[in-house]
Amino acid sequence: MTYRIDMAEEDSAQFDHSKRSRDWAATMAGHLTSDIRLAHADSWAGPGSTDIADRFARENADEGILAPLATRATASGTRAIDEQPDEYRTCFERDRDRILHASAFRRLSGKTQVFVFPHDHQRTRLTHALEVAQVAVSVARALRLNVALTEAIALGHDCGHGPGGHASEDALSPYIDGGYDHAVWGSDVVLVSLNLCTQTLDGIRNHSWSRPAPSTPEGEVVSWADRIAYVCHDFEDAVAAGVVTPQQLPDLVRTRCGVSRAQQLRTFIHSMIQASAATGRIGMVPDIADALAAFRQFNYDQVYLRAESQAQAQAVIDLLRSLVDHFASHPRDLPLVSDFAPADPGSTLAVRNAVTYVGGMTDRFACRQAITLLQYDISKLPQGIDTSI
Repeated sequence: MTYRIDMAEEDSAQFDHSKRSRDWAATMAGHLTSDIRLAHADSWAGPGSTDIADRFARENADEGILAPLATRATASGTRAIDEQPDEYRTCFERDRDRILHASAFRRLSGKTQVFVFPHDHQRTRLTHALEVAQVAVSVARALRLNVALTEAIALGHDCGHGPGGHASEDALSPYIDGGYDHAVWGSDVVLVSLNLCTQTLDGIRNHSWSRPAPSTPEGEVVSWADRIAYVCHDFEDAVAAGVVTPQQLPDLVRTRCGVSRAQQLRTFIHSMIQASAATGRIGMVPDIADALAAFRQFNYDQVYLRAESQAQAQAVIDLLRSLVDHFASHPRDLPLVSDFAPADPGSTLAVRNAVTYVGGMTDRFACRQAITLLQYDISKLPQGIDTSI
């Protein structure tokens, strides 16, 4: 079937387009009144008061709101490099904003969560970070913790991940003393240039349960929120991909938490709040925690460790190690940016520069680099990568 518009309709469309362009251009400077410019010609909104809550006033107000052990924002915060405090934002709000604007955070949109090079409706590391923030903030608000610190930790917690999901840690570990841990790498390497507060970096560094406990209750909340979010949304993605079905969930999970993401998240979030209300500690009601553990084990057995996932992980490992070996041997192929100090081929510094560069790549960019620089066999790339785009 052929679709067309007649000349009258075409003329009308052209007129409408020109009118839209003129209308848009007319808003360039906003709308001037006697003493202020407004966004809309009929703007009316305002706070109803000329009293402004600056940073100092808001920090003082927090004393009457935050729980006794909640982390307080003070002036510019404790940072590696001293800074002047912001006039209106607290130190943790500045951290959150810096992470949101960081290139490492943006690149999470091109990094694997579970499925390499995900389809439009599957999660990426970026959407995972946003969902972790939603869960963590929901808990933190109810517990009267510092929401800005909680959100900063949640948004930044996975910035140290390499391309291809957790397989990147296995790929890059042989090159780094003590191994490559995305949590530690994120706080101690990737985000260093942001000069974040020590509490924010601590929460990022220690969000994984295999790490020491975070030093703040906000960090503890993010540790739980990370697990809650990925257990629920990884399962939902796997169902959508036809890997598993809701009926396969263990009885404990289906009866206690339900089969939909909304039911599951609500159950886990409420359970954390109830546990804190009963004990004053950050945790989860035991029977629901058991359901969360069973849910996570199900995902490992049926999703993460299935044969296809293992093959994908091995393809990621082979790809990334090939790239690191190349850039360590050919340091001049690294981009000319200040992140990489000059290094001799094969030196310790050259290897670290190579890991830093490869670890920051998106899935697509890593594959393109391998094809361009190494003439990498396309058939050996992780499945799901579309190298033609």
